[in-house]
Amino acid sequence: MSNTKKAGILLVVLLVPALLYLFLRFGTQNHFALPRYLPKIDSAKSEPLMGMVKLPDGRKIEDTIYNHIPPFSLIDQDSNVVDQSIVKDKIYVADFFFTRCGTICPKIASQLTRVQDIFRVKDDIRFLSFSVDPEHDQPGELKKYATKYEAIPGKWYFLTGSKAEIYDLGLHGFYLPVVDAGVKDGKPDEIFIHSEKLVLVDKSGIVRGFYDGTDKEDVDRLILEIRILLDIYSKEQ
Repeated sequence: MSNTKKAGILLVVLLVPALLYLFLRFGTQNHFALPRYLPKIDSAKSEPLMGMVKLPDGRKIEDTIYNHIPPFSLIDQDSNVVDQSIVKDKIYVADFFFTRCGTICPKIASQLTRVQDIFRVKDDIRFLSFSVDPEHDQPGELKKYATKYEAIPGKWYFLTGSKAEIYDLGLHGFYLPVVDAGVKDGKPDEIFIHSEKLVLVDKSGIVRGFYDGTDKEDVDRLILEIRILLDIYSKEQ
């Protein structure tokens, strides 16, 4: 083989990987996008409310205005009073549960443990579990529950407080069915008292997804969409 041919082959061997890298790095885009949920409604027109929205690059455009999760002040498993500042500039997953629930809650908590472990080292991911049985679920009960499901302190919060605030947050913040179904056989009625849904909330406090916390495949979708959100934010920096 001539020196010219050898040089040509060497050039191809060196250039192809470099060109492939440049194509993948700069010639392709991530086309994944997540919808936003819970638009504000213009009651006069019965359609989504429009307004000026500021983009990450500073530009303003007219777009749909979405509901934000409202502020709250509750007590966590360590008896600390906490508010929405614990999720400031964080992506978080929220759910509603109660420690005496023996049906869907253990399944949801186990799935959240799995999600927490996947994002263990991601400081901008949080988990909030709101008790719909706050009179029973005082910090001591929440602490035992948190320990059982290996909640990481400062990452996964179990929250209690006034029933009025928690139920209002569930119904009018996350738009989840949270119903005080009373007591049955000495315990809260598990059938109607809360939803099995997990809610994904972005750093702006806007809901980006709902998932069945008892369904592994749907929780896998949650994991994927958290990663998509993280990627979206990484590109905005």
